[in-house]
Amino acid sequence: MTEDQNIQEIIEKLYQSLINNKYDGEKRVLYGLAGAPASGKSTLSSRLVQYINEKAGKDIALVVPMDGFHLDNCILDKRGVRAVKGSPQTFDCAGFVSLLKRLVEDNEDIVYIPTFDRHLDLSRNCASVVTKQHRILIVEGNYLLLNQDPWTLLKPLFNATVFLQVEMDELKKRLIQRWLTHGHDQEAAEKRALSNDIPNAELVLTKSNTSDYLFKN
Repeated sequence: MTEDQNIQEIIEKLYQSLINNKYDGEKRVLYGLAGAPASGKSTLSSRLVQYINEKAGKDIALVVPMDGFHLDNCILDKRGVRAVKGSPQTFDCAGFVSLLKRLVEDNEDIVYIPTFDRHLDLSRNCASVVTKQHRILIVEGNYLLLNQDPWTLLKPLFNATVFLQVEMDELKKRLIQRWLTHGHDQEAAEKRALSNDIPNAELVLTKSNTSDYLFKN
């Protein structure tokens, strides 16, 4: 099975889970999609949203990315932690929890949410919009199931949780390739991956709570 076929199979199973759980559009549904860096969360979440919207014939689903809550580089520099950007301490977890609570409560016609610009390496505030029409939200991020405070506040906010399981050797290949794609040479790409990305991946793989759905990718 190719990677694309595997993702499509996961999408169809998750869509079926919505049907099985008798989703009726009345109450907003939040699915939490977790996994290590380079596990395929962004690809799966965007394609799942597209699939749901095509089935519905209108935009009822939207991605809510945890990466929008990256702390800005100026703050990371002041704290001396820019080298480990992407680790749990470099996110505004409290702000993320607050946003998700607002989305669960569903009392506002419009909620603006931040996204992350990978090319500029920064978060963009109010870059996406959740409206009353969006009844299914796919929340994606590395640490949604992390069993460490304050991240443990996240899981109770989800109607269901999904974890993408990828073998460490495969993650290393993907993470190195990611930095190569960003213009680094082989040595620099390996250094970036091994010094920060891999430790973060190991943390996610070893310290995440169990999910409702587990898929290999």
